[in-house]
Amino acid sequence: MARRAEREAVVTRADEMVLEAVRDATAASRAVRIIGGGGWAEAHAAITPDAIALPTRATAGIRAYEPDDLTITVGAGTTLAELDAATHPHRQFCPLAPPGTDDATIGAVLATGIAGPTAATWGRPRDLTLGVTVIDGHAREIRAGGRVVKNVAGFDLTRLTVGAFGTLGVIVEASLRLRALPAVDESWLLTDADAAAFASWRRGPYAPVASAALDEGTLVRIAGNATFVAAARAALRACGTITSVDPRRWHALRASHPRALPPLAWSPLAARVKTAFDPAHTLNRGLVPR
Repeated sequence: MARRAEREAVVTRADEMVLEAVRDATAASRAVRIIGGGGWAEAHAAITPDAIALPTRATAGIRAYEPDDLTITVGAGTTLAELDAATHPHRQFCPLAPPGTDDATIGAVLATGIAGPTAATWGRPRDLTLGVTVIDGHAREIRAGGRVVKNVAGFDLTRLTVGAFGTLGVIVEASLRLRALPAVDESWLLTDADAAAFASWRRGPYAPVASAALDEGTLVRIAGNATFVAAARAALRACGTITSVDPRRWHALRASHPRALPPLAWSPLAARVKTAFDPAHTLNRGLVPR
């Protein structure tokens, strides 16, 4: 109990430090540049050069974990690798798998809102996020959504925040959906494929978790119970030649994928939302027009 109280006290202080940094920057008419793992150089380049660095790594930590509910709440500075380390012993995982490495922080993954190869099957960041706590440009702590699925109600500020690149608020905490680790998880390289047959297979009952076109063929991931995977594998073999590959190929694919700042949707309504949350453009100034 003492260790838990100590951890929660550290987490609270880290969140308060973020709040104080935003408050001080706003009072001084300065901007802050939010930094998670520091991997989004393109976004940093777009931010006004005199912005004050605001790292969020100190907010890292598992704040609540309910394996029976398949939900977890973490500090935004928690990395994907740390999230896996907490959930894998319970045979669970969070399907967030954006371009880059597992050193990426949860806050950065949600702020960018960019999905990985399993998004169509296991969910995009917005689908996997139950709730967030953010510090907005007024230095207010705002809690949106909930920690469990049944608590999610009301105006969906969570989906508004995910993908906003920190322009509405600094994410300091997130509650996420988890999935059970599949009993069988296989990766295959498909070559000499019949394009029509493969397209039909992807749309059918044995649809893969993910697929990606490579120079040498198509990388395919199949996961589920043993019976399903065996049937899916047999159906895939009918599409061409398949060769088993190391599942770490997916990590290599993510690491090699170019990360670029996606266009942020802008409209009169978006401008009103920005004004409500960050009228002085304190947060990541330069990413959206003033």
